[in-house]
Amino acid sequence: MSTSYEAAGVDIAAGERAVELMKARVARSRRPEVVDDASGFAGLFDASAFLKYRRPLLATSTDGVGTKVDLARRLGIYDTIGRDLVGMVLDDLAVCGAEPLFMTDYIACGKVVPERIADIVGGIAEGCALAGAALVGGETAEHPGLLGEDEFDVAGAGTGVVEADGLLGPDRVRSGDAVIAMASSGIHSNGYSLVRHILANSGLTIESTPDELSGTLGEELLTPTRIYAKDMLALVAETGGVHAFAHITGGGLTNNLARSLPDSVDAVLRRDSWTIPPLFEILRAHGDVPRSEMDKTFNLGVGMVAIVAPDTADAALRLLNDRGVPSWLLGETVPGTGACAYA
Repeated sequence: MSTSYEAAGVDIAAGERAVELMKARVARSRRPEVVDDASGFAGLFDASAFLKYRRPLLATSTDGVGTKVDLARRLGIYDTIGRDLVGMVLDDLAVCGAEPLFMTDYIACGKVVPERIADIVGGIAEGCALAGAALVGGETAEHPGLLGEDEFDVAGAGTGVVEADGLLGPDRVRSGDAVIAMASSGIHSNGYSLVRHILANSGLTIESTPDELSGTLGEELLTPTRIYAKDMLALVAETGGVHAFAHITGGGLTNNLARSLPDSVDAVLRRDSWTIPPLFEILRAHGDVPRSEMDKTFNLGVGMVAIVAPDTADAALRLLNDRGVPSWLLGETVPGTGACAYA
């Protein structure tokens, strides 16, 4: 009896159909420096763009979106998870002051459903456009027998560039700097294993409609990550006072912010400077989650933090809010040992 790749569970035609469906959406993320590779085996980027730099440093980052993909699968909504991936990868580049240039993606699935793959990649391309980067390539791998037909995972890698003397980070931070919070759009992409645990062990379901929310809990949980890269770079260029950023991902606000502090400075934050969004309180109450666990698991409404010179704080807040990023003064830095805590 003869056999075939398709009989083993791999549908090459479906993969080709997915590529055709995603082409137009990927094209919207194109930058002028992208060079076409007729073979399609590699993504090309014209490095002569670096000639405008005196000493260009390449920055790179790679990440996934964790178990949030399970929620997308359960809801059958696939066009937002790609923006989560971009936020996790390209905003990390902007933390050091790097301009995101391009990104590649990797999707593993149990079965290639062309429309589903096109939606996922389309979301990645949309996120890249929001970050100012190009999606220059990727790979979709069908893994029958290892993943169920409706199961998938996504990962990506990005590259950016920053002038060496414009590199941001702890070395620039001084006592007396202002700490500015930028609002998250929701949970973003960290803490979903705890979310899923709460859903499995409480009365909450993805169909629940708590009074505090405008839609279902599932819809709220699937809100895509806010992408900050362009706003961060605008803040650097237009105020001249940015010393460091901190991307609030796994580990929560204080742990991530501490990574951007030198050993000689502490950050003192004010809990009363913002109201934690209802979604987090709903999860805390129904899951009986201690506040200390909430603090180290979720962003609690703060997705990105900027540490800026005190005389530029007002201008920074105006710029961010004018650009549609709700922002506020979260705290300040003081002499210390590199710790971050609430007042």
